[in-house]
Amino acid sequence: MKHRIVVLGAGYGGSFAAGILARRLSPADTEITVINAEPDFVQRLRLHQFAVGQEVETPKLADVFAGSGIRLRLARVTAVDPDRRVVTVADADGGGEIGYDTLLYALGSHVADSGVPGVAEHAFDVTGRPSALRLRERLDTLDKRAEGKNVLVVGDGLTGIETATEIAESRPGLAVTLVARHELGARLSAGARSHLRRACDRLGITVVEHTSVEAVEATRVLCADGTVLASDATVWTAGFAVHPIAAVSGLEVTETGQIVVDRTMRSVSHPNVYAVGDAAYALGDNGRPLPMSCASAGATGRQATEAIVGRLTGRKVTDIKLVYVGNHISLGRRDGILQLVDGEGRAKPKYLGGRKAARIKAGVLKMSLWGVMHPTFGMPKRRRRLTAAPEAAEKAFA
Repeated sequence: MKHRIVVLGAGYGGSFAAGILARRLSPADTEITVINAEPDFVQRLRLHQFAVGQEVETPKLADVFAGSGIRLRLARVTAVDPDRRVVTVADADGGGEIGYDTLLYALGSHVADSGVPGVAEHAFDVTGRPSALRLRERLDTLDKRAEGKNVLVVGDGLTGIETATEIAESRPGLAVTLVARHELGARLSAGARSHLRRACDRLGITVVEHTSVEAVEATRVLCADGTVLASDATVWTAGFAVHPIAAVSGLEVTETGQIVVDRTMRSVSHPNVYAVGDAAYALGDNGRPLPMSCASAGATGRQATEAIVGRLTGRKVTDIKLVYVGNHISLGRRDGILQLVDGEGRAKPKYLGGRKAARIKAGVLKMSLWGVMHPTFGMPKRRRRLTAAPEAAEKAFA
């Protein structure tokens, strides 16, 4: 009987991992299934561009995995039972249960309302294609009206900065305000902060600093200091949360719902489950939790696949470097910031800004998409066979 590997989620982490497993494990011994709710691959890192009306490629997953031997199941994951080793899904046909021998959990994250009243009812976000499309339609409506309509972006993390600058550049008829909880770009170096502020000035973005939002209403935002900000469209980028499925499954998770994993991305409570990307609580080589990011998804995905392949084929598990080197921030289409960080996650003094930084960011996104669309590039002619008793190999390396 073939060893059943089930991958939950076909974002960057899940798609890359599935492709690597297909490249390195013999199809005579393994059966790889990817479960994803949507039929398309979504470039989440470019959803702020999609929201303002730019064309963003969304390849069909059926085409992505064609010829790879990977099975695609279009369904929504509703539950995971790690003791019975089954995943429950829902689809147009009613769904059902899918059994597995090894599970790779890569369901990612979505916007977190942080308990702020009105976010769910009135705010927009760019963490998924449907929500980004909803924002796009709202911006289209505002653009057709008289000038002076206000777009308020709450949160000055990377997503907030990229969203605010993209809207301001692409929709110059709209007044954009960026609300920062602390100083704008507080995690950047002094030079990068100055560059960011100049970009906001150039694009006409009003920056409100040291401000916390207490409530979101249909046409305004209420701040903790009593300030009231008018808003015709509020975009919420103040944090992300993982799907609650893992927390109720019996897997060991953190208070935030992330799956607690060891150095090889294997669940500390269930050795047949691996987690990657935003869903994993993984410590980097500096001893700090890896941040939610595409870079972390890549590193944790490579480590998980090394562990799965090594254990199932009776080989030593290779350690992948778990480091976070920096941030690529787009400031519209012609400007950007490349900020490197040190081993403690602090911004290094030097940074790269301007068109060159923007081109580097665009190149990274292009290469990431190419990698997803060619999951079995460099497929070896002889892929590794599993040991006679894979579960015995798992226990040997536990």
